[in-house]
Amino acid sequence: MSLYNEKVMSHFRNPHNMGSIENPDGVGKVGNIICGDVMHLYIKVKERSDGEDVIEDIKYETFGCVAAISTSSMVTDLAKGMTIKEAMKIDKNSIAESLGGLPKIKLHCSILAADALAESIYDYLSKNKREIPNELQRRHDKIIKEKEVLEKRYSKWID
Repeated sequence: MSLYNEKVMSHFRNPHNMGSIENPDGVGKVGNIICGDVMHLYIKVKERSDGEDVIEDIKYETFGCVAAISTSSMVTDLAKGMTIKEAMKIDKNSIAESLGGLPKIKLHCSILAADALAESIYDYLSKNKREIPNELQRRHDKIIKEKEVLEKRYSKWID
């Protein structure tokens, strides 16, 4: 019996949207120093005729476990073709649910995937001097603060 369901294993064995994007419009880089997972998520954005920004292409590079790779694959499937506003609503729960669930011990991977997407959107909006919604700013600040706390706590391990 596997720890993971068949949908998770399918995304792990045949990941979607893996790789990088040359000259991305936004990049989200996140990691978890405790488990060692690292995700880099790249987005290419196109403005529609109605003025909405749409995620035209999205790719990722992930160093991590089955759940890390599967959640990276799923978040890219979910976000591709969405407007920035829609993609900002993708959270850990929607990623895990779309995969048919994750073991509790692996739910942090869905958080990382959601954070990588949020950070890529934040990077895109920042670079283009666009308004950053309060919710996204709070999320970015929290990600940065958590990173600083972990780096301080585990400074002996980081060199």
